[in-house]
Amino acid sequence: MTIRVGIADDQPMIRDGFRLQVQLAPDLEFVGAAADGEQAVALARAERPDVLLMDVRMPRVDGIEATRRIAADPALADVRVLVLTTFDLDEYVYGALRAGASGFLLKDTSPEDLHRAIQHVTEGGAMLAPQVTRRLIAEFAARPSDAADVSSLVAQLTNREIEVLRQVARGRSNAEVAAELVLSPLTVKTHVSRMLTKLGLHDRTQLVVLAYESGVVVTGAATDLGGPPRPA
Repeated sequence: MTIRVGIADDQPMIRDGFRLQVQLAPDLEFVGAAADGEQAVALARAERPDVLLMDVRMPRVDGIEATRRIAADPALADVRVLVLTTFDLDEYVYGALRAGASGFLLKDTSPEDLHRAIQHVTEGGAMLAPQVTRRLIAEFAARPSDAADVSSLVAQLTNREIEVLRQVARGRSNAEVAAELVLSPLTVKTHVSRMLTKLGLHDRTQLVVLAYESGVVVTGAATDLGGPPRPA
């Protein structure tokens, strides 16, 4: 399968660098570039890329608002946004994940890791850069959304779904969750899909946000996160 990729960044050299990385990969196809968030939304609507690489800080409309607009548009449900940031903890990354991004990486990530991230979010997974995951989790705990709203969402889940949610929030793949809970990977995938439907969430990244905001997983519990960039 060829994965169609768009790029949104206000710096021409960065856009060109990512474009070259995309064009060198045999399973990726470059479909267009945008210099600001408004152009990024227009690109998403015109080309429907499988993955849109999104800078955070751009003129006119920033990457967070552009991500929010894309995630809120039912016609763009298949467009995955992968946020790229210069800083190891950009203050806006939290907002991007809340807005519906499928994950984030640092701009200095290797071509190989970027390629894997694009492949993974295309399959519906979440990609969280380990350099910032721990501190980002602290942000989740420090900035909870309305407690009553979060509690009412979590109350919809079964005990088994809560168990799966805890494992997903700790950065574990379906196969790892299956091994931990003595389930089949297909059963875990089904639980994740049902949770997304019940909670009205976009993807696994937002499940991670909800898990920490609701207290289902607490800061400090995710001791196994680290190493090279990996899917959640």
